[in-house]
Amino acid sequence: MGSLIFQMGVFLFLLLLTFRCNLVDSQIVTRKDVLQGNVFIDGKSSIANIDSDFICATMDWWPPEKCDYGTCSWGQASLLNVDLNNKIFQNAIKAFSPLKIRLGGSLQDKVVYQTEDDPKPCIQFKSNKSEMFGFTEGCLPLARWDQLSTFFKDTGAEIIFGLNALAGKTIQADGSAVGPWDPANAESFIRYTVKKNYAMYAWELGNELSGSGVGTRVTASQYASDTIALKNIVKKSYLGIEPKPRIIAPGGFFDANWFKEFIDKTPETLDIITHHIYNLGPGVDQHLVEKILDPSYLDREADTFKQLENILKTSTTSVSAWVGEAGGAYNSGHNLVTNAFVFSFWYLDQLGMSSVYDTKTYCRQTLIGGNYGLLNTTTFVPNPDYYSALLWHRLMGQKVLSVNFNGTKKIRSYAHCAKESGITLLLINLDGKSTVDVSLSLDSAWSLHKLKSHVHYHHRKANKQRHSKISGTNMREEYHLTAKDGDLHSQVMMLNGKELGVNSNGEIPQFEPVYVDSSEPISVAPFSIVFAHIPNVTLYACGN
Repeated sequence: MGSLIFQMGVFLFLLLLTFRCNLVDSQIVTRKDVLQGNVFIDGKSSIANIDSDFICATMDWWPPEKCDYGTCSWGQASLLNVDLNNKIFQNAIKAFSPLKIRLGGSLQDKVVYQTEDDPKPCIQFKSNKSEMFGFTEGCLPLARWDQLSTFFKDTGAEIIFGLNALAGKTIQADGSAVGPWDPANAESFIRYTVKKNYAMYAWELGNELSGSGVGTRVTASQYASDTIALKNIVKKSYLGIEPKPRIIAPGGFFDANWFKEFIDKTPETLDIITHHIYNLGPGVDQHLVEKILDPSYLDREADTFKQLENILKTSTTSVSAWVGEAGGAYNSGHNLVTNAFVFSFWYLDQLGMSSVYDTKTYCRQTLIGGNYGLLNTTTFVPNPDYYSALLWHRLMGQKVLSVNFNGTKKIRSYAHCAKESGITLLLINLDGKSTVDVSLSLDSAWSLHKLKSHVHYHHRKANKQRHSKISGTNMREEYHLTAKDGDLHSQVMMLNGKELGVNSNGEIPQFEPVYVDSSEPISVAPFSIVFAHIPNVTLYACGN
């Protein structure tokens, strides 16, 4: 009996020893997978400014028959048929207070407007492969415009309406569209909009007709003349009304020579110049995720922003730049990529990068529709990028700060003065294996202040405290975004480990941060995104 007890004791001892060795080994491995990084923020002055309502999304004209690569992803998401009574849809827009919405897309240059001057029946888009973009002309009924305008007013949206810029033009054999714009139908539509007192943030002329164009093209000189004609119509139609809607153009892909000529010829006409971004290639591309996770690939788009910023700085115009449409991957995106968690890496990086180059507003393709919508096309349930956009809207203020990150190239970092007090830091970890502990350093142009708060702070477990230039008794708020079950193709986003989703009433969930002592580094897990709001730091750049 004693021998048996001894043998069992030896067995338990060896088992415990093995467990401890395995535990130590696992801790060593885990520790090896934690990298160190430092982000330095220059607090002396901001480097750019964005609009307070920087986030924008688009709504398109595509009918259900629009298909790409054998997949029809638009359903009932068109301006002509989307369900305006859906509670999730309404609440998703209201949550931004306000959300800019750009109405337009490829078919906008084939839209005819029903008006009081010409109340003939509206003929809808019909599939026709011999037509540009595969569809005939389509018509916007006045009754539908009334419904849309009421919906936008009730949800607090700010509307940018894209007008048909090809009216009156003739498309030549070489693919160019020639002749002056015929504004008669658009002018009648604008007058009706004014008569009904429908608020309009801006009128935009045309879609993707700049440079070499998509489908067809218009010269910069002719486009300038057409834009001046639109400006005159808006001035006349809104006589005695202030502020007047802004004039936006060309809503196309950036071509340096074309854009410079256009800007030079519209110095007193244009308010906002817009360009489109689909830098990941076609939606059918099987390497989209590889591109999204490649820092060097993401960096390439900076050149477009830089060139446009330089053109505006060296011209006599006061025009500001927007991204008027960006879906990343053209031809409706790619299911479970451009509508999944992984796309927030691309999307938030785009928001941060464009801000650095003084882009005032960024319009995502789409709010709903295709495989790149912020909302699910059939259920209206928010996709991960919707929550990314809403967090940006609530946390990132107008003043953009200069950021320098030292460490792994897989971390993307951006910082703004916060919407309320302090600063907000955005960190994106494109590495699927390593956690990165990020320490924050500031120059001398900052101060700490204590915030009075009735919030009950919850300390989270953290690794051993490391040196940081930020210290004090105050806490920071952290919002950690990850994919459900670690699946980058998941359409469910986790916030601080909890699943985000609407409730039974279709209400958008609250964002609950975790609170961390400001002296601790920011721990950015593999394949995760962190917004860190540090309210107790006041930078000179963020002063009143």
